[in-house]
Amino acid sequence: MTYPPNRRLLQHLRTERPALFTCVRRADVEATNWQAEQAIRPAVVTRKVCGGNRSPRGAATQAIVASVLRTSVQQHRDPLVLLVALQRSPRPIVADLRLPGPAPPT
Repeated sequence: MTYPPNRRLLQHLRTERPALFTCVRRADVEATNWQAEQAIRPAVVTRKVCGGNRSPRGAATQAIVASVLRTSVQQHRDPLVLLVALQRSPRPIVADLRLPGPAPPT
């Protein structure tokens, strides 16, 4: 295979192979991501109504904050308490937001 985009695709598939068919091996993993799509829908609507972001950094920040807010709500935690703790930390810290269920395959 000599066409560079094909080589990149092949390498990507090799790298992601263990995760590609997780839904076949595990009954608790759905084959679609519709729940994730629905979860981010409010953030997408907000972005479109507000005219998007003015910079790539602003877009990345909005995505991170939306993810933290959604995850904290899903874990029945107060997102305001979490964001205040992150903002007040004297040095960068990682938010304690754990994924429920078993760890993903490596």
